[in-house]
Amino acid sequence: MRTSFGIGRLLLAAVQVAALVGNFDYVLGFATFATGNFFSYFTIQSAIAAVVMFVVGAVLALRTQEDPPWFDLFRSLVTTYIIVSGIVFALMVIQSNTRDYRIDVPWSDQVLHFWVPAFALLDWLFDPHKARVSVRILRWVALYPLVWGVFTLVRGASVGWYPYFFLDSAQVTPLEMLLYCAICLLIIVGITATLAATTRVHLSPWWERREPGRGR
Repeated sequence: MRTSFGIGRLLLAAVQVAALVGNFDYVLGFATFATGNFFSYFTIQSAIAAVVMFVVGAVLALRTQEDPPWFDLFRSLVTTYIIVSGIVFALMVIQSNTRDYRIDVPWSDQVLHFWVPAFALLDWLFDPHKARVSVRILRWVALYPLVWGVFTLVRGASVGWYPYFFLDSAQVTPLEMLLYCAICLLIIVGITATLAATTRVHLSPWWERREPGRGR
């Protein structure tokens, strides 16, 4: 079973890399494309972190019997970030219907925002070898998003470009910006708290379940 998790994580890493390359190729055709802009997206940065997470997790699964606590702390943060990226992206696609812009969802965005986060969540929920994560991790989960947010606002004011509309003062009011950011932080904290809580519950996949009185 542990080997299966290792192989699955390697496959997820490969799919994530393919999606990153595909997404880079897709945005090459945009008039506003710039390499610096591409790597400034929260989605892209968290997706790259996810590749590292999957590869390290695969090596640990193939070589050790249990995940070390530091890895599952890292995994809970990265899993949170990629799930949040998917939620925010979905909300932006829905919101675009009420604004004067359109958001296309190519296969690479579908993989980055929806498919990989979904499988990463399943990997987290059904992995019986993960360490118990303390709720004290909530003190750290907002650090990276806050640093990223400050950097994005400073860079955006300099280059005149923002990765998300709700950070652009030309598209939203300061109050709306604060509201959107507060919602994102609440979602981040809520997901992390939920992931930490699930480490106290063991969820067995259907293929491990046995009928009462059998398999003993």
